[in-house]
Amino acid sequence: MIKKFLLVVLIVGLFTGVATAAYLFLFPYQPNQPPIVDDTGSIQQGVQEVVNANNEFAFDLYSELNKSKEGNLFYSPYSISAALAMTYEGAKGQTAKEMKSVFHFPENDVLRPNFAAIYNSLNEENKSYELRTGNALWAQHDYQFLEDYTSRVEQYYGGKVANLDFKNEIEESRKTINSFIEEQTNDKIKDLIPKGILSPMTKLVLTNAIYFKGTWEWEFDKSDTRDQDFKITPTNAVKTPMMYMDPGKARFNYADLEKLQILELPYKGEKISMLVLLPKQGNNYETREVIISDYSLEDIELSSEKLSEYKAQMSETKLDSISLPKFEFDSKYFMKETLSAMGMPTAFANADFSGMDGTKNLLISQVIHQAFVKVDEKGTEATAATAVGMELKSAMPSNIFRADHPFMFVIQEKETGNILFLGRVVDPRQKE
Repeated sequence: MIKKFLLVVLIVGLFTGVATAAYLFLFPYQPNQPPIVDDTGSIQQGVQEVVNANNEFAFDLYSELNKSKEGNLFYSPYSISAALAMTYEGAKGQTAKEMKSVFHFPENDVLRPNFAAIYNSLNEENKSYELRTGNALWAQHDYQFLEDYTSRVEQYYGGKVANLDFKNEIEESRKTINSFIEEQTNDKIKDLIPKGILSPMTKLVLTNAIYFKGTWEWEFDKSDTRDQDFKITPTNAVKTPMMYMDPGKARFNYADLEKLQILELPYKGEKISMLVLLPKQGNNYETREVIISDYSLEDIELSSEKLSEYKAQMSETKLDSISLPKFEFDSKYFMKETLSAMGMPTAFANADFSGMDGTKNLLISQVIHQAFVKVDEKGTEATAATAVGMELKSAMPSNIFRADHPFMFVIQEKETGNILFLGRVVDPRQKE
């Protein structure tokens, strides 16, 4: 009996090992070990140009999503830009012109080495937090792509090629890509590409994933978290776990502006931080007068330039208290219509991606973006992934910061200001 049991265990173990090995064999590289890319020629000014482009796209996308999407929002502008930058490398003519405009890409001699420098910087090991990003190309094994294109994407973006069979093994190919993304995102992004997205016409899928897990420089004490009111609107409050901190001697980068408060919460390691942009609502005590503010996110001017302006007015400040809700949610966007509306419709219709294969037969079939964020007393876990499918054409007191109403948040690289994630919390109870 014991021998039979051990034999069954051995068989199951071997089967699992073979299945895992089969997946790994199809992966372009170990998911948690993205390759180093060539950033020769990168300079600080060039890095800032690419950062500015990413940040401009971040707020352009927020504005577009805000037109039709209510409630919580969360996405990684960096992930979307990275996936579409690899796609842009194969675009020509009007297709390239529109993509360049939507993503604010600088000229190629600036974009390539400096995007590479940002990618390498994000993947630098830091014992205080986890941060990594990786790109991949998933190509139909018998479709001929230009070596100039694939080598350039690998050189500057780390987008190594893995060959799959979308003609005969659609489901197996989909599972392989999704499995790779799951491992890249610590199992937080599952089923990025749902059934029905890929087809025998699919020739290439480009993916990016980014993962961050950091601990607050000054953690919130769990024993101080209480269920308190969060005002979804001035007349609609819900109970939610609200974290609380008495900063003591700690000083935070902060500004009290006309319509909003802005606070920077740093993570251990000194390179990544969260900015919280909180519209002023309710009583705001200045000197001896009580001034009642009634601003919402709709009243706050949001753009890359305005964020820089807000940040320039911040200074190290002693705060009396900080309150922030715990929240956790994920989001998923099918971005074909969104990106078309933002100014690049040609990529999805009469596209010219001849830089990929030497023909004008390819177009973008879909852009899928999925993101997850969790904020609690200890810190933040945030991750996102983007897939681009290419197929053949077919025919209060001023020093109190209390985020008890809708707010925005930005997770950034402190030194460059590069926006890695951007979100909006309207109802912290929502999970998606």
